[in-house]
Amino acid sequence: MARLYGVTTAALNRAVKRNVGRFPQDFLLQLTVEEATALRCQNGTSKPGRGGRRYLPHAFTEQGALMAANLLNNARAVQMSVYVIRAFVKMRAELARSQDLARRLAEIERTLIGHDAALRELCAKIRPLLLPPPPPKRREIGFHVKDNEPAQIEGRQG
Repeated sequence: MARLYGVTTAALNRAVKRNVGRFPQDFLLQLTVEEATALRCQNGTSKPGRGGRRYLPHAFTEQGALMAANLLNNARAVQMSVYVIRAFVKMRAELARSQDLARRLAEIERTLIGHDAALRELCAKIRPLLLPPPPPKRREIGFHVKDNEPAQIEGRQG
């Protein structure tokens, strides 16, 4: 933030400390140890114990960034506050657009799930119709002897 507003980090920190009442918790957040460690890994800052930060850094919300610009009161801070406002407006528009897209995708998914069930039911009904018909049973003609009964001829004894 300090670099954006064209001041040193120390000047920004002093302005915030002098006007702490202008920065409620929803304007200015202090990062946790884990978040600060993640920043140190990303930014390549010095190792703990060898200089570097002594305090956990702060993060400004949209309102906090504008409040800081009002406190600093230099030309660069005024330009950047306008820029920050426009950036947050664009972010909100993109967020609203993405939420609308997510809502539409959820609706499409619900529709497809309904269609999927209907298509599966239809396929289950059509599949047996696509199988070839079984061969017709033919009635056999002629005399047939059953294998388990001995053949007897009537009228002969012997």
